[in-house]
Amino acid sequence: MLRVGVIGVQGAVSEHIEAVKRAFERLGVEGEAFWLRRPEQLNAIDAIILPGGESTTISRLMQKNGLFEPVKKLGEEGLPIMGTCAGLILLAKEVEGAVEGQRFLELLDVRVNRNAYGRQVDSFEAPLKLSFSDEPFPGVFIRAPKIVELLNDKVKPIAWHGDEVVGVEQGNIIGLAFHPELTDDARLHEYFLRKAL
Repeated sequence: MLRVGVIGVQGAVSEHIEAVKRAFERLGVEGEAFWLRRPEQLNAIDAIILPGGESTTISRLMQKNGLFEPVKKLGEEGLPIMGTCAGLILLAKEVEGAVEGQRFLELLDVRVNRNAYGRQVDSFEAPLKLSFSDEPFPGVFIRAPKIVELLNDKVKPIAWHGDEVVGVEQGNIIGLAFHPELTDDARLHEYFLRKAL
């Protein structure tokens, strides 16, 4: 049985849990998706999702709750981790517009720009191209970060908005500038969960 924890300190947690459940069903696997709030919940975990929200707050609360270092270590050891929106920022090696003193997991060799797409009112939806599917994916961008640069060839694009890369993977790590959990389309969650199978 797959155990998937969604970092539950702040952000779109329940939406990810529902998306993971849909992905379990579509993949035909038994699994449990849960709010991940404490380090002891990391025992026997198969995958982690870093949700959208506010990256500074999530980083600070992960440190306060004792999750930051263990999650970083698990990612370095190969545990599948997916970050969406603020989660992408937390995964990034380099962050433009970072708040002074903010810590990042640095598991994904990309440079991102925080809130590059502007304020909440500048949020938008657009069809995205996926590397693993011919069908467009409904991209939901809310105060989204922008992937400015892939820092090496270990990072592979998996989602595009026009010519712009909005989703990447590097081994066990996936980073998305958008919110797949806010759609009924579970393809990206399925793609992620296959890393844990």
